Amino acid sequence: MAKGSFFSLFRKNKNDDAKSSADTAVQEQESQAQPEQQPEQQPELEAEQPLPEEPSMAEVVAPDAAEICAQVTAESRADAAPQVEETQSKPSLWKRLTAGLRKTSSAIGDGLWGIFKDKKIDDELFEDLETQLLTADIGVPTTLKIVEQLTEQASRKQLQDASALYELLQQNMTDILTPVAQPLTIPAEQKGPFVILMVGVNGVGKTTTIGKLAQQFKREGKSVMLAAGDTFRAAAVEQLQVWGQRNDIPVVAQHTGADSASVIFDAVEAAKARGIDVLIADTAGRLQNKAHLMDELKKVVRVMRKLDDTAPHEVMLTLDAGTGQNAISQAKLFTEAVGVSGITLTKLDGTAKGGVIFAIADQFNIPIRYIGVGEGIDDLRPFVAKEFVGALFQRELSETETS
Repeated sequence: MAKGSFFSLFRKNKNDDAKSSADTAVQEQESQAQPEQQPEQQPELEAEQPLPEEPSMAEVVAPDAAEICAQVTAESRADAAPQVEETQSKPSLWKRLTAGLRKTSSAIGDGLWGIFKDKKIDDELFEDLETQLLTADIGVPTTLKIVEQLTEQASRKQLQDASALYELLQQNMTDILTPVAQPLTIPAEQKGPFVILMVGVNGVGKTTTIGKLAQQFKREGKSVMLAAGDTFRAAAVEQLQVWGQRNDIPVVAQHTGADSASVIFDAVEAAKARGIDVLIADTAGRLQNKAHLMDELKKVVRVMRKLDDTAPHEVMLTLDAGTGQNAISQAKLFTEAVGVSGITLTKLDGTAKGGVIFAIADQFNIPIRYIGVGEGIDDLRPFVAKEFVGALFQRELSETETS
């Protein structure tokens, strides 16, 4: 089979403007996301319990506060006119989504179309499909599930046309994501602050995600407070404070190296006293295989529950799509440690490994709240399964499909 010719043919037909937009989004993200990717000092489990050998604070180089402020302010200018963003037409929002998913679309949509176009349904087609899905980081268990289901459907329906099978594939992939496409909602009957605990490894974009969420909640008319619980990285505290100043949102913080659980305890107490609607608590990035660091998260939860036995109301795991299958390990161990209730998948615009979202949905059935497809405030989008798959296959959806 001349697979190369099919790939070349259909990639040439893609809109060069969309590709340019995606590349620009990637360059902007790489230049603006520096505060999130600084080396971080790992937090201690308890003040009275010394940790195993970890890098000293002297080994961690934090960026200058003025530099952080300048970088975050630059993001602010890009998003400085919310009234304009809110009135953008749907085609504009669609173009932003497809541009943000362009790299993953090349691995999934373009690659799969090259396999199915003008082909007969046979064993070779299914072998090529399996290879392409694995290449797109969908993972072995989920790939086998998709291929087996499609093989059975082709036999049962006695399909001869591969293009019809291609449509079935898109539907099957949508079906995997639909059960986990659950936007984050704050119950109307919520008493006291709705507490969101942000967790994840280093450099995945937790602090930036917090800032964007805070601004979105404020747009909805909710009062918001932030807790700078990442006390072992000075840049994280400063960055969160800049987000707070920019949006007139209070930030509870202590000195670098303070006990994270103590900071978050103070924040919950303050939020309750001031009648805050939403409290978002940052935490230090930690490797999922460091048991003593995962135990510290359990301590944070215990301390919260001294003030509110239902808190946290959301444990949001932030995953970097670019980590591919390593995101599976992160989801597993963070869920075991603190019971993850929602996932935000960031940096989809900078990677072709976005197919991992199918593996996460299939294996864990944890609600996917948001996806990040760019640097703008509105590029942190509530996750919609049909819209996501439509963007991967470059197929714009009708009003009825997205409703």
